[in-house]
Amino acid sequence: MVQSRSMASISRRRFLQSSGTALGTAALGSAFLAACAGTGSTTNSSLPTIAQWYHQYGETGTHEAVMRYAKDFKQANVNVSWIAGTGNAYPDKVQTSLLGSNPPDVFELSSLSVSMVKAGLVEPLDDILGDAKSDFLPADLSPYTVDGKIYRIKMISDPTFVYYRKSMFQEAGITAPPATVDELISITKKLSKGDRKGLYIGPDGGVNALSYIAGWAAGGDFISADNKIVFNTDRVAAAYLKLHELNATGAVLPDAPTYWWDPSSFTQGLCAMQWCGLWAMPGITKALGDDFGIFPWPALDSQSKPATVNGGWAEMVSAKGKNIAVAKELVKALWIQNTQTQIDWNVAYGFHVPPRASIASKTTQLQSGSPAQAVDFLNKYGHANPPLWDTAMDTALTDAVSNIVKNGGNALTLLNQAADKCNTELQKELG
Repeated sequence: MVQSRSMASISRRRFLQSSGTALGTAALGSAFLAACAGTGSTTNSSLPTIAQWYHQYGETGTHEAVMRYAKDFKQANVNVSWIAGTGNAYPDKVQTSLLGSNPPDVFELSSLSVSMVKAGLVEPLDDILGDAKSDFLPADLSPYTVDGKIYRIKMISDPTFVYYRKSMFQEAGITAPPATVDELISITKKLSKGDRKGLYIGPDGGVNALSYIAGWAAGGDFISADNKIVFNTDRVAAAYLKLHELNATGAVLPDAPTYWWDPSSFTQGLCAMQWCGLWAMPGITKALGDDFGIFPWPALDSQSKPATVNGGWAEMVSAKGKNIAVAKELVKALWIQNTQTQIDWNVAYGFHVPPRASIASKTTQLQSGSPAQAVDFLNKYGHANPPLWDTAMDTALTDAVSNIVKNGGNALTLLNQAADKCNTELQKELG
């Protein structure tokens, strides 16, 4: 799932529909395709009618699933719109609609901006969350919380990590996954052999995939709890320089027919390791059997921990809808009350983690082996940025990271320049 680069969340289902970047850097395609609308529930003239929007998911069966969920809701006629598009087409369409006179009653997005809340475009959902709040990880709630109120209910969580071929590790004499970035650089070189490269992290050298994760794995962050820009440090600069060093080895696959969220480069043997996500695990298992393992992005050194992103998509309710109470009840029924729907949505069409811990614990597909490892990575090492982190800040940061990864140079100077731009934008948000 492509989403805004705010990194409040990240997920693969829309990745499959996009030729653009996963996190909102410049999209390779931007033309908006058609919205495919369908009525999910049987029309009953005595009930209110509400509109629910989804972006077009990539896995087979997802469209049929959301139509079924809508039909099962008995308090309203639910008209489902399945929105196709590339790059930021879907979130842009949502934003435009929210500013108009006829927004969808219920819709999904991957991130929340403070400006949406300030403009009164979205409803707080604390009243339907209730006691279930304690069942979500803090990183599932903080990206969607403004001034103490929660505006989104998370639907799926998507950790990302490195897949590796066990047989290739054994052949190269590598006995364990890397614990630090220096160890990763070393084994990447060892695994590069002939036409096969050691690692694939995307055609941009990992800028899109790792700009945030590398910073977190250095022990850094981007906006602090007291609302300050904090990524311009020596350690975060060192993490980005390590990405430059990694790419300079010549052992990183420089390009591939597919982007990093598609595991084809890994399953076809173009690389011994690939950065990807939990969503790809069923397909990788089908292609490789048990000849793979996973590890999170390694720590910069012994002073920090590995990192992944706590990504995904979340449901929201328009504050300008005509049936707000019923719209909230739909969100509550789907993503708080209905255990079977949440399990179905998360593991029947690709692997994702149900955000509610109690439901994740009942999801048998995630209880052992590599899927259970992925859940453990999410719980131990998952991060997300707060709603104050916006697309302008993202652009400033990723421009700097791209420069560092491609050219090396004075990383801290570039990060200081980016931090100045981010701080200017932050003051606007805080104002």
